Amino acid sequence: MSDENHPSGAPWRNFYGRFKGKGLRDSQQRYLDEDLARFSPGAVSWEENPNRDNPDLTQIFGDRDVWLEIGFGGGEHMVHQASQNPDVGFIGCEPYINGVAMLLGKIREAGCDNIRIHPGDARDMFDVLPEASISKAFLLYPDPWPKKRHHRRRFVTPEHLEPLHRVLKPGAIFRVATDIPDYVRQTLEEVPKAGFEWLAERPADWRQPWDDWISTRYEQKALREDRTPHYLTFRRK
Repeated sequence: MSDENHPSGAPWRNFYGRFKGKGLRDSQQRYLDEDLARFSPGAVSWEENPNRDNPDLTQIFGDRDVWLEIGFGGGEHMVHQASQNPDVGFIGCEPYINGVAMLLGKIREAGCDNIRIHPGDARDMFDVLPEASISKAFLLYPDPWPKKRHHRRRFVTPEHLEPLHRVLKPGAIFRVATDIPDYVRQTLEEVPKAGFEWLAERPADWRQPWDDWISTRYEQKALREDRTPHYLTFRRK
């Protein structure tokens, strides 16, 4: 097998991380069985979509803006944003199935109908999203991969940032939240090189959360462990 090609014809990609953790509760398995299919944004993998036909977002969301969350964790931020912005469509990508089940439970509680879920790698979504189709993107407390030899696994590398740039509209906002100082360093080095400008004029612009922010479980853990959150805002050139 070539190092560059998947059997389906897609570019070969390693995935680093967990697909599943501890056993799902009965209710969470029920959410997956009953709800996941209807929240799918359509074919988002090379196996399902080998010709890379772009999903028609207007059929899914009408003429609404579409926002993308990359790795939504337990889904609290996504449901918060979707509830506060019912006129916006949301696509969330998360390969960790336990997090997907948690999000589905929160959607049931909140009654949101403007969310679609890809239970997999965000790079699959980048393969099929139309160019300049996303108005805002979020990368919130991504896996820090703290060892230096693992830094290439971080999201803030050209492998991820270049396709993200392609699917974002000109002027679209890209938010990054992290409590890891070296992740801040790499983000500020790599994201501008990928065609984004950092929107910060004073320290408060990265020290204080966004006005519409909701603190996630990952942020609460960082605060308990005396790590300082950083809130970085970029705009696609």
